[in-house]
Amino acid sequence: MLDEKMLAALNKQINEELASAYIYLSMAADFEDKGLKGFGQWMQLQSQEEVSHAMKIYNYINDRGGKVELTAIAAPQKTWDNALKVFETTLAHEQHITGCIHKLVDLAIELKDHATNAFLQWFVSEQVEEEVNAGEILDKLKLVGQHTNGIFMLDRELGRRQE
Repeated sequence: MLDEKMLAALNKQINEELASAYIYLSMAADFEDKGLKGFGQWMQLQSQEEVSHAMKIYNYINDRGGKVELTAIAAPQKTWDNALKVFETTLAHEQHITGCIHKLVDLAIELKDHATNAFLQWFVSEQVEEEVNAGEILDKLKLVGQHTNGIFMLDRELGRRQE
């Protein structure tokens, strides 16, 4: 059985993950509107990945005898000036999520909830990957600047993402 504080924190993290999905889907829509289908596809897949993260926590709560409680998700930003701004936002958001995961781990340690701590270690590793991926694309965008050819090449590269 989950401690009530841990249960509340995990439920809050489900909301964070679903909000992430919503943000990335909004980014995908903005890219699609601007004719950058590869960037859009990358963000759609990122959105789906965030839903899968929420579902991992959802299933864990249920497996541990807790009750999932969903809360409202705020409307995301709808447009960004350019791809660079999108990925600056993406990296900052992933850093926020990393902080949320670390707080969950800290709470699990405080409560001596070894099972939840072990469960959360997957998310700790996943967040390293998330920050690296966003950071690498951001670095490429900084190198490319506003050169149209470079943006289109990166759009094609990101469109190859499969999962």
